[in-house]
Amino acid sequence: MSYEFEQLGTGFLFTEGPLWHPTGKFLLFSDMPGDHMRRWSAKDGISTFRKPCNMSNGLAYDRQGRLVACEHATSQVTRTESDGRIVPIATHYLGKQLNSPNDVVCRSDGGIYFSDPPYGRATFYGVERPQELPFQGVYRVGPDPKSCQLLIDDFDRPNGLCFSLDETRLFVNDTARKHIRVFDVGATGALTNGRLWAETKGDKPGAPDGMKLDAAGNVYCCGPGGIHVFDPDARLLEIIDVPERTANFAWGGDDYRSLFITASTSLYRTRTKVPGRPVF
Repeated sequence: MSYEFEQLGTGFLFTEGPLWHPTGKFLLFSDMPGDHMRRWSAKDGISTFRKPCNMSNGLAYDRQGRLVACEHATSQVTRTESDGRIVPIATHYLGKQLNSPNDVVCRSDGGIYFSDPPYGRATFYGVERPQELPFQGVYRVGPDPKSCQLLIDDFDRPNGLCFSLDETRLFVNDTARKHIRVFDVGATGALTNGRLWAETKGDKPGAPDGMKLDAAGNVYCCGPGGIHVFDPDARLLEIIDVPERTANFAWGGDDYRSLFITASTSLYRTRTKVPGRPVF
């Protein structure tokens, strides 16, 4: 399939975390180095949503439609309440500050899962400071922000994550190792039986980053050259060749066939044959 790209905005430092609001009909996205969360809509174009934003990266909505954000500058996951208060929901593990929560996904049972590489402890993408934890993990938010549940700790750079259509499996990619792993999700939300699922191969710039499923269960993952599309059996269907190095993407629009792509300095939109899925 050939794709046409519409540039909705440019001149940003590094775009990430696109998230479509299904009833408000707007897109949020982060510019981590600019410490700026922006909003795009067909009516208003691009405007400021939150600045400063603690250098937020991945964004999601929980089952109640509340905004969940991974913050590089504070090394925490926060939730914006209906009254506008921003509250931490994950900050530490065993008394040590999280590395820098990167991407987040919400399960239909209310569980919130996030990846925790150290990118937000480096200059440009975050605030330079030493790492307190000796590993890079994937977590599930618990009842106490200071005691989130560690699920897996053997990643190099865990990044994008998404559930299978029936939510019995969780896909997690590793930017440094350039592959996608899949885990079985247990009744308690724990992850087991981790195994290699697919690799993103190519000579062009790019590596695994944002990752999501479409309505047919195909896995879309950032990689060399743009967005790599795998069918449910891990067969590579195509690579969407994006004009700039791609960090993340999200479906939106009335029919969920508009794919919004955060690619380095720009925000793009293109159309897909298979729609995405509403986030809540």
